[in-house]
Amino acid sequence: MKTRSQELGHEMENMAEGIDPATLERLLDLVAKEGMVERETLKPDATFEDLGIQSADMVVILMAIEEEFGVYIPVDGDLADAETVGDFLKVLAARMKEDAA
Repeated sequence: MKTRSQELGHEMENMAEGIDPATLERLLDLVAKEGMVERETLKPDATFEDLGIQSADMVVILMAIEEEFGVYIPVDGDLADAETVGDFLKVLAARMKEDAA
């Protein structure tokens, strides 16, 4: 029987299709650190508003991701429309996959 933590991990992996689990963990760690939230609050359906992460925090998070992974993440339609952690991960996964291609 899976624990809730394992289930959430699987849900996150499904959302961030194309990102290996270790990279996903690093991304979530960065979001938690730079967004100044507890790592365990980063659930797929958690909204940035509920987490208290403001747009200025998102800029800092994106800069940290760009620096850590050496990718450029433009803040445009898809990313600007991301309201939940899951939405954010989907967009990041797509952008990181494009950047790697």
